[in-house]
Amino acid sequence: MIRTDKTVYDRPEPSDGERILVMRTWPRGISKDKVDRWLKELGTEMDLIHEWKSGKVSWAEFSRRYLESLKGKEALLKELAAKSKKTTITLLCTDKDEARCHRSLLKSEIERHL
Repeated sequence: MIRTDKTVYDRPEPSDGERILVMRTWPRGISKDKVDRWLKELGTEMDLIHEWKSGKVSWAEFSRRYLESLKGKEALLKELAAKSKKTTITLLCTDKDEARCHRSLLKSEIERHL
């Protein structure tokens, strides 16, 4: 199972399974014990985040560019897919809007490798 319904600021719970931070930079105020693994290479590139947050690119453009950034990372996506068959993984970042966050896109890409 792959969860995207939490942020890194939410309290860890046993139902989270493995908590995986998927951001390029470590969020302020978060101690290392709040996550089990940091996969910064699956985070959104900083310039794309700034363009999205400032309204310079649409969600469709953001999605296209983020998914493009995942090319060449198939082995990692397959590893996460295999892990999600055995246990729960929770993809974390700071964005509260799960539907308009790269976590939802990443979840779909991982599921394509199941």
